[in-house]
Amino acid sequence: MLRTRLRDFDWTLLAFVLVMSVISVWEIRSATATTKFHGFQTKQIEFIAVGLVCMFVMSMIDYHRLLDIAAWAYGICLVSLVAVLIPHVGQKVLGARRWINLGGGLHFQPSEWVKLVLIIAAARFLWTRVGEEMEWMDVVKIGALIGVPMLLVLKQPDLGTALTYLPVLVVGLFLGGMRWKQAVILCLALAMLAGLGFATGKRLKPYQQARINAFLNPDSDPKGSGYQIRQSLIAVGSGGIWGQGANKGSQTQGDFLPIPYTDFIFAAFCEEHGFVGAMLVLVLYFLILVRLIQNAQTASDAPGSLLVMGIVGVLAFQIAINIGMCIGLMPVTGIPLPLMSYGGSSVLFTFLALGIVMNVRMGRFVN
Repeated sequence: MLRTRLRDFDWTLLAFVLVMSVISVWEIRSATATTKFHGFQTKQIEFIAVGLVCMFVMSMIDYHRLLDIAAWAYGICLVSLVAVLIPHVGQKVLGARRWINLGGGLHFQPSEWVKLVLIIAAARFLWTRVGEEMEWMDVVKIGALIGVPMLLVLKQPDLGTALTYLPVLVVGLFLGGMRWKQAVILCLALAMLAGLGFATGKRLKPYQQARINAFLNPDSDPKGSGYQIRQSLIAVGSGGIWGQGANKGSQTQGDFLPIPYTDFIFAAFCEEHGFVGAMLVLVLYFLILVRLIQNAQTASDAPGSLLVMGIVGVLAFQIAINIGMCIGLMPVTGIPLPLMSYGGSSVLFTFLALGIVMNVRMGRFVN
């Protein structure tokens, strides 16, 4: 039985993921070579190793069981998000309360895991109404399902992570049978509410407004709010066609590029490996997403397809936002680049999500 399941494992997808993981470790090592963060590549290897184990374990758990416990998991996530906001439970770093200290140098970021639970919960909700047109009450229900955790994460505050919940909502609405007329009305209503909120004085917080201003005109404050975008653009541009070479990026090694091992790892990679290296990474991401979509198309039932497409939506959104941020097409949000950015929570989420995809794929051959 185990041999049969492993035979049906998507080894091609895993190969692409492992190549991206190797690139991640390689670039983290280079980006931190002359900084106090030197050695983070070892921790990243540990995160990837644990992630691989979690992926294989998750691939052996029938995804229908995950759908059955979706309500319980959703409730636990809400409790954990509320717990983060409690002063003596949640740990505050740089003005944001996003982590729970587990001791021994370990920290748990609930908002990162909520993405996976929301994908499962949304698939469970939509499963009950497959083949039906979405009514306005259904729109309200799935909107509340995603909206409540979003508001709790925004309270931390963590705008970047909260935004990663939106793809789950968008994918759920359209795969759930939302009509284009409903979509247009909903978009217009949201635009009017946003305009009304701005007009009545409910504006963005100063740091959020500064990020938008820096995105629109990074030269307006080159040493302040526009510093990150300017340095990222300089790093990407200085890479040229072939790049400056590993451990030779002037912006990265000179400590001009901020946090080059997490948010701006793509900019650091472009500086050192140029346009050719950037295209290699983009092609790998394209192949991974295409492979995921193929698994969604060949799933044995609707909930399997919904689960995989929810994962596709979240990963594609994070890739687009992070890379867009590095090349000045998006504001700075702090959204990590899947499979490349340093960080245990992000790595483990991605591998657990891939484990669900593997399970859906292997479920095609179960009678």
